Amino acid sequence: MIIPPYLREGDTIALAAPARKISEEELRPAIALLRREGFRVHYDERLFAQDHQFAGSDEVRAAYLQDLIDSPDIQAIWCARGGYGSVRLLDRLDFRPMLEHPKWLCGYSDVTAFHAHLHTCCDMATLHCTMPINVTDETMTTPAVTTMLDALRGKALCYELPDHPLNRPGNVTAPVVGGNLSVLYSLTGSRSDLDTEGKILFLEDLDEYLYHIDRMMYNLKRSGRLDGISGLLVGHLSDMHDNTIPFGHTAEEIVAECCAEYDFPLLFNFPAGHLPDNRAIKMGFPISIQASEKGIVSLQTATPV
Repeated sequence: MIIPPYLREGDTIALAAPARKISEEELRPAIALLRREGFRVHYDERLFAQDHQFAGSDEVRAAYLQDLIDSPDIQAIWCARGGYGSVRLLDRLDFRPMLEHPKWLCGYSDVTAFHAHLHTCCDMATLHCTMPINVTDETMTTPAVTTMLDALRGKALCYELPDHPLNRPGNVTAPVVGGNLSVLYSLTGSRSDLDTEGKILFLEDLDEYLYHIDRMMYNLKRSGRLDGISGLLVGHLSDMHDNTIPFGHTAEEIVAECCAEYDFPLLFNFPAGHLPDNRAIKMGFPISIQASEKGIVSLQTATPV
């Protein structure tokens, strides 16, 4: 696995918008945060392009992101927001320059497309974390922001989770992959699709119907993506919807039911996803899970082999 160099004071973080459009005003708190922390911030006027809901046409977004990928003077690319659109850029981009000059690709939600692609095609670690759109004057010292900065600086991450009645205990150390369930579902069968064998799979999602969650979980199951995993971490499953005739199970119950036949550790309440408590995860990086039958759950980054 390729681990990009950790960041030091004076390094450059570039802002990108591979999906939904963003305004300069929306980015001011995040820019102030990075400069206060001693980083240089890079972007140009293409960041604020607009094409309906997108941050410019596919051509504009891809060309801008390619320039960031190509530059040896940029140490991290922080995606400004999610929405939808990153998958439209994958086949327009050449990630080979990142093999020579690795850099951290950071974000969550729709950015899952890049996390999966870089893991599968480049075997490169990335950072699942909060995004500039989520940074305000009030959130700069929250765990979502501080764990992102700690991860970029190479500090170990260690989390303790509250117990959950659907948890299945176990101890395991393995690389973590995954992200937004809907985005992973959209990558099935493509060259960006994840190989989950021997990995800890992390899942989160937002604004989905419960039967959609059931459908996507069965896709993971029937495609063999759950067969050889070492563990399953379930983050925030936020703002779920139901039909007039209720589905009959919560999103968490749907996941647990789909995984009932397996014996890997299954942990809910992981603090990541579409809620303010969205802590950083080094994707592709080994993490150690210790979950006892007494409900004590801890996770920490492990040293890569």
